[in-house]
Amino acid sequence: MKKILLLSKMLLIIVLMMNVTPTQAQRKILTDEEVVQEEVTKEIDAVFKADDFTKKKNKKFKDVAGTMIVDIGVVQNGKVSSFFKVDSDIKNIDFINFMSDYILNHKFNFKLQKQQRYKIRYTAIF
Repeated sequence: MKKILLLSKMLLIIVLMMNVTPTQAQRKILTDEEVVQEEVTKEIDAVFKADDFTKKKNKKFKDVAGTMIVDIGVVQNGKVSSFFKVDSDIKNIDFINFMSDYILNHKFNFKLQKQQRYKIRYTAIF
């Protein structure tokens, strides 16, 4: 009876470990700055075209239109570390803060090498 219980626990641990590993392995590690730039641009474009973003933007900031140039900092685990407005013809501070919060909560579908950081310049048109 003890052997069956021990074997069951070991099997459960193995199954749990197998469930964690595939999700971690799905995110690729990028090393080239140009590839990182392309991936960031592609993902942020997709974020701004997503229904969730469009609904929130149209609900609070329906009349906001224009162009924003921003620097987006990306760190090792694919998280956004910084959002800095470089230039904008959009003067609505609440919208700029909304954009900042929205992007700072984004996590990219890739990782960087250890201790690696990139600052990507992105132009958003609304």
